[in-house]
Amino acid sequence: MHGKRVVVIGIGNSGGDIAVESSKFAEQVYMSTRRGAWVIRQVSDNGVPVDMMYNTRFVHILFQLLPINFFNWFGEKKLNGMYDHTTYALKPKHRLFSQIPVINDDLPLKILSGSVVIKSNVKEICGSTVVFDDGSTVEMVDTIVFATGYNYGFPYLPNNVLYKSGHRVGLYKHVFPPNLEHTTLGVVGFIHALGAIMPQAEMQARWVARVFKGLKKLPSNQTMIKAVDKDTKDIEKNYIVSKLTPLQVDFVSYMDDIAGEIGVRPGLPWLFFTDYQLFKHVLWGPVSSYQYRLMGPGKWDGARKAIFTQFDRMYQPLKIIFILNLHPKPNDTDSTCGLFLITEEKLVHLFVGHHNYVFELLILPWFRPDQHEKL
Repeated sequence: MHGKRVVVIGIGNSGGDIAVESSKFAEQVYMSTRRGAWVIRQVSDNGVPVDMMYNTRFVHILFQLLPINFFNWFGEKKLNGMYDHTTYALKPKHRLFSQIPVINDDLPLKILSGSVVIKSNVKEICGSTVVFDDGSTVEMVDTIVFATGYNYGFPYLPNNVLYKSGHRVGLYKHVFPPNLEHTTLGVVGFIHALGAIMPQAEMQARWVARVFKGLKKLPSNQTMIKAVDKDTKDIEKNYIVSKLTPLQVDFVSYMDDIAGEIGVRPGLPWLFFTDYQLFKHVLWGPVSSYQYRLMGPGKWDGARKAIFTQFDRMYQPLKIIFILNLHPKPNDTDSTCGLFLITEEKLVHLFVGHHNYVFELLILPWFRPDQHEKL
């Protein structure tokens, strides 16, 4: 891309990443979008990753209690407060929670600096000239990147194996083909939600393993087909779907649904009466895989501690170094200069002159940026 004029067609997450990375080397990058997109940051309030801040059971409960239009209004207002999507030529035709947003911290800055120029939909390509719907043109284009989505399919399977439902391949709870005589096939990772794919795929794999071992029985084919068609209607009702974006689920609802099939869904009322401190972390904290290791098959004794300390691990890369300049006083031969280094091994290294003193940090298990003064 070095020194080239680049047009990226599409404003999904792949298109956004390609445009940002290309702009570091290209002469100019143009990004064409048909409908626009809501752009959110990976780093949210107070520097916390956005999924750890908002993919919580408490937020999920609010979504069940309040109308979705309220959250659309609130979320769009918050995003426009960071960078007005109309001014940046990003404002889409759909509401915030109707489609997976673009997650990109750098794209707004690239637009503001002129490294990436937002253009309307491509009308035609004439040689090295790209013509857009608004009548503008870009000439002497070297590279065109089509980031227009994917065609989903399983060409290596017989046609009668997969059930078609709407725009998507119909899988029972997005895992099992509903029309097989025997349960011998499970699809893991074929899911789309506003959350990490790894815990979703792990949950699916745990369910598949129990079904294949005979520890969990699936409903009848007819029941599964009805459930698939109902899911398709719900997806089309709640989200904007097409052939290129055929499926989307709510992260917390889906995780809990599959956890219920396995028997590992954490019960909030039970936790409230038996372990109130854990209840608070499960309710207010991020919905991570640890929550589905508290009970049932695959229970892990370290799950409770892992839930309590997940924010500590998030802050761990933020190592803290203190440099203390102790200026000697007149006639004071004992004053010196030293450097404190707090490491991930929870040890304090004190360097004084040619000596290195190491002692264990007993006061705090870990330091956060707001805890400097506590040292």
